[in-house]
Amino acid sequence: MPKAIETIIQEAMARGEFDNLPGKGKPIDLSAYFDTPEAVRIAYSILKDSDILPEEADLLKEIASLKEELDSCREETRRRKIRKAIDNRLLKFNLMMERHTAHPS
Repeated sequence: MPKAIETIIQEAMARGEFDNLPGKGKPIDLSAYFDTPEAVRIAYSILKDSDILPEEADLLKEIASLKEELDSCREETRRRKIRKAIDNRLLKFNLMMERHTAHPS
């Protein structure tokens, strides 16, 4: 008989398998999740379960990655290029969101 999920999780915790996760010990910010309309969250969930990411999600991942790169970059010329890339992706993302709110499916 398979172990209950709770038991598997408890055993993994005891082995320390969750100790090095990003954000450990920090509260999870779910405000963006709950600010997103429920119908959109459901659609994203279905797409995620199908391993299909909407372009907006890809843009947000790119923006987050660029922000991390910016934080560690010390060369001013490169920092300007990264900021410009972030601004371009934010503009594209905001235009996509505006289009969704102006013309909901």
